[in-house]
This record gives sequence, C-alpha cells and structure tokens, in this order.
Amino acid sequence: MKALKYFLGMVFLLAVVAGCKKATYTDVAFLESATAPDKLSAFFDITQDNTGLVTITPNGEGSTKFDIFFGDGTAASVSVTAGGNVQHRYAEGVYTVKMVAYNITGKTTETTQKLTVSFKAPENLDAKVVADAANTFKINVSATATYETFFRVYFGDVPNEQPKAFNEGDVVSHTYIATGTYNVRVVALSGGVATTEVTKQVIIVDPVVLPITFESASVIYNWAGFGGANAGKIANPDKSGINNSNFVGRMVKGAPEVWAGAAITLANPINFSANKIWRMKAWSPRVGAKVLFKVENLTDGSIFFEKEVTSTVANGWEDLVIDYSAINTANVYQKVVLIFDLGTAGNGTANYTWYFDDIRQVASLPTTNWTLPANMDDANGYYGVIDFEGAVTADAADPANAANKVKRSTKPAGAQPWAGTTMGAGFATKLPFTASNTRMSVKVYSPAAGIKVRLKVENRANNAMTCETDATTTVANAWETLTFNFANQGAGTAALNLSSTYDMGSIFFDFLAPASGKVFLWDDVAFVTSAPPPAGVALPLDFQSTTLTYAFTDFNGGGSTVINNPKVGGINTSTKVGQMIKNDGEVWGGSWIAMANPINFATTKTFKVKVYSPRVGAKLLLKVENITDGGISFEREVATTKANEWEELTFNFSAIDATKSYQKIVLIFDLGTKGDGSANFTFLFDDITLN
Repeated sequence: MKALKYFLGMVFLLAVVAGCKKATYTDVAFLESATAPDKLSAFFDITQDNTGLVTITPNGEGSTKFDIFFGDGTAASVSVTAGGNVQHRYAEGVYTVKMVAYNITGKTTETTQKLTVSFKAPENLDAKVVADAANTFKINVSATATYETFFRVYFGDVPNEQPKAFNEGDVVSHTYIATGTYNVRVVALSGGVATTEVTKQVIIVDPVVLPITFESASVIYNWAGFGGANAGKIANPDKSGINNSNFVGRMVKGAPEVWAGAAITLANPINFSANKIWRMKAWSPRVGAKVLFKVENLTDGSIFFEKEVTSTVANGWEDLVIDYSAINTANVYQKVVLIFDLGTAGNGTANYTWYFDDIRQVASLPTTNWTLPANMDDANGYYGVIDFEGAVTADAADPANAANKVKRSTKPAGAQPWAGTTMGAGFATKLPFTASNTRMSVKVYSPAAGIKVRLKVENRANNAMTCETDATTTVANAWETLTFNFANQGAGTAALNLSSTYDMGSIFFDFLAPASGKVFLWDDVAFVTSAPPPAGVALPLDFQSTTLTYAFTDFNGGGSTVINNPKVGGINTSTKVGQMIKNDGEVWGGSWIAMANPINFATTKTFKVKVYSPRVGAKLLLKVENITDGGISFEREVATTKANEWEELTFNFSAIDATKSYQKIVLIFDLGTKGDGSANFTFLFDDITLN
C-alpha cells in the first residue's frame, strides 16, 4: 500500500504537469534522482483444498510494478501493478519465485523467495514469542515449520480476532493495551486441509521502576512482607501538607520479629552512578520512629547497603533524606527493603502503621539554609520550611506555569491567627541591611486583594533580635511582588538595628486574621538592593500633587521634569504637566518613574496619555517594567496625529502577562531617532491613566 501511495502521488503530479497547459512545469529532473525499488518481498497465501492455488502479493518501497517468475518451469512471467497480486497453481514441491520490481523511471531491483507447496500437514512447528526490549507491552512473533506455506497468529486479546498472516522469516509485532495473561496461537498452513498449531502463554506486566509513586493503575506494587509485617498500595488516607497524591504505600508491623518489614523487586538494577541520595515521603504515628532504608542484590542477600533515619513529624507527612554517598557502586542492587522501628516488635495497631510514598533518587543532599534569592527551583526540589502555630506549607506548582515550583501555605481551621512559616534553618548568609537597603521582596499569589502579609527577620541564635514589617496584596488570583521595607517596622515591634545580624526569615499570611483556610502561593524570596520607589507615586499620574516628588530617572539623552503647563487649552487645562526634552544621545533616550506599588492590571489593561507634540507622526513608546528586573516588561508604541495641540493617545495592554509585577513607567519619544534638544524634540505629557 505504501508503494501504491507513492505511485498514485507521482501519477497525480505528472497529470498536473501534462494537463495544465498555461503552466510551464517543464523541469522533471527530479525523476532522475528516484532510487531503485527497495525492501522487496512477497506474501504467499495458499488455499487449503489440495489444489495448490497460491496467491502471490509482491511489495517493495518505490515500486510501481513487478514481474513475477513462478519458478516452476512456466516460461512467461506475469506483470503485477503495485498493490495487486497474481494467482498460480503449483504441484507439490519447493520453488524459487523471482520478483523484478520497477520504479517510475524504469530502474529495477530483483529478489527471490522460497515457496513451499505441500498438501501434508505442517510438521516441526517452532514458534518464538519474544518480549520487546523497548516496550514491555509489545511482543515479536516468528515461526518455522516443515511443509508450511505461511502462518497465522492470534494474539488473544480481542473477541472474534482476525489473525495476522506472515511467511517464514518474517517477524510480526503486537502491542497490548493492558496487563494480563494472553494465549498467543500460531497456526502453520500448507496447501492441504490439515493445519498444525501451537499456543504459548504471554504475561504482560508493567514493571516496577523508580521513582515509586503508587499512581500507576497497571503497575503491580508487589511488596513482600516478612517477619510479621505486610505492605501494599492503598488510597492516601491523609491528603495534606506535602503529599496530595491519590495512592501511597502502607506498612503494618505485627509480631513476632523485631526486624519485620517488606521488600519490592525493581525491573532493573538501581543506577547509583550519579544519584546517591534517596528521598521518601513518610507518615509516622509518632516522632522518633526509626526507618531503615536498605537495598539488596537480586539473588544474594549478603550484598546490601542500608541507612537508618528517624521521623521528626507525628501524624503528618515529611520528606525523609537518606544519604547513600558511601555505597559500593561496583555491586548490583535491585531490591528495596523497608523496616520501621527495627529492634521493636510491632503489634499491628495504629501505633505500628506507617505510610510511605514517592521513593526516588536525587543527586545531592538538600541544603538546610536558604540562599537568596530563593526561587524554589532547586534541582532536588528542596527548600525546607518549618510551620508553626498550625500553618501548613507544602511544595506546589505555579497555576500559570506547571514547571515553576512554588510554596503553598494555608491557615486551616484551628490554626492561630499568627500562624506562620519559617524559611528553612535560616539564610546562608546574613541579610545585608544598610541605611539605604532595608527591603525584601516576595512574589505572592493571593486569593483576594487587601490581605495583610507580614515578613519577619531575626537572629537564629537569639530570637529576641527581630524586626517585622507588613505589605498588603493588591490583586486577586494573580502574581504580584510584595515589597517589605524594614525601615517601617510593624506596629509594636522592634526597629531595624543595622548593627544586628539577621539571618532567618518567617512569613505570615492573613496576619492576625482568624484561620479561614485561604490558600496562598509564594515564590522568589529576595533581598532588594535597588533604590526604593518614591513614596506615594501612583496612577493616575497628573503631576498636580504639592507633596509628592515626581522623581524621573533619565537615560541616554532623555530629560523629564514637571513644569507649569505652557499650553493650557483644549483637552488639558491642568496647571502642571510633564516635559521631556530629547537631547543628543542614543536613539532610545528617555525617562522612567517608579510607582509606590505594583500596577494593578487585574481589571483594566488600557493606558491613556495626553500628549502635546511639535509635529504629526512623532511616536511615543509607553513601557512598564518590573521594579528590579528590566527583563520583565511590556510595551506599546503610538504615533501622534496632531501638531502643537493636546491629544489623548491610547495604548492597548490587553496582551500583558498580568501574573508578573510591573512598577516602573518608561517613556521614550521618537524611538529610533536621535534628539537634538531643540523645540522639534520637546514634548509635553500629562494624565497617564489606566482606564
């Protein structure tokens, strides 16, 4: 059929060349590069009625037709087009059938194939059913026999199955869609009525491989208990904290042996070439319960390596770390063994019931200290936290980008209003507070605007040395970067002491509000070293305040100031406006101004700016940027349509990524053209609004 497809495609192309008289498709040089036919073979099908009637179906890549030589003394050959077949009647015997294949240009390839015609029942049937090396759900079948002409195979996985036919020397493959035990039946056929067949049993299993997550519906997690313990897969009885998966492992330790536990055999030896650290989520009924994690050779139990760790959480999930750095990698290990509370006999009660999940290898030990900035994307997925007063924090995925790891914190019912979360065992280095650098930032995804978030810093060796400050969310269900200025400490808390060492941080969501179960996501904890934005500057920018400082930062030739409106009239009668003079510098010369808080794009994404231009067609680029990362930005450019007259320009920001934080407004007039500081490069602007 593949050859027929190619042939028909070429015929269609030639028909286009011949039939479209107005076209000049005269170059057919590509035909000369057509290769000779390849991969020639034939399928022989014989009727089971002792008549010797054989149907010969040739095929080959790039073939348009075949000449068939029957090999029984018949002088003439028969021509067969690609996709067709020919019938010929044979007497009993063994024949060599020759095929000559032609491509569209006449190039040829030939091959021969043995044909056995017998009216006896086939003998010495040998069928091979081999598991595929790359796919555990796939098998490959081949067969040989005496007196056979061809074979049929039934794979045994569907009712009223239509068999696959094949010749000796062929390999036919089949992929099952489910695990199970199947009977594969191979039938050898000759030209007689009698057939010979053999049935072989195939067991399709989904092997146990690392990581062990218990989530597969087809994997059989066959934990073999010993010494009085039993283990297996169950529905997760406690979806909370760091583990919200649907299924987990459970071990119940009973009498009599103090070493009772369970083992599972993996499909392949464990690879310790790079990853020598184990991680396993465990749920213990008590603090201090020991967990022995052991690996063994498949056949020799004396070849093993083991380490024991201790639970630190009761009736909740924790992520255990087991250091295998000292393992002898020259040995082969294929079993994983778990023993809880080695040395103590269990009694089968809840006090001797453990849950475990997500057994996996990682490359290195997790750090106990956070390094700032902390983006939660450590290669081992580890930024440890310590919850207190009922707060619950777990690893999570960014709803806008599943590949981005974040933290998820809640204050469930029963938690204290001041419940919070400490960031690991502290920071790797002390926070570099100075008189001009007093701020930290945290990226937050809040369920509502107007929620207070408190950030606390302290000395981990002296918890009386602290400073706390607050920030308030301004958007709902979207990311924003909250800035915490420790120069403005929280009410009733100690002031920032620049001579003190602050090397630990804690965060409190919905601070002092009753526990409500609200879910907060957070990420990108950083120390901010850039200059703070001017206090109070916010949209709309109308330049009318007598107390605010409109501090523009100029760059590359731009120069902006606030002046008395020299062109009062039309749509702008305000007394104060912004003025930019574009001087000789770069073609991108302009100015920016920082807002006191991130711009809220939650409900509106259209900017309007009043502009007074010296000429028609002068362009204004309006851009917003992140307060610390200029790579996070969005911009639009609009040209003026009036000269020496106020007009209002509209900038469509509907495509902006509102999950990011933008706190700077950048203005560039006539991007691409150098200014000269003259009246022709003097622009007025006013009333920058987000409508």
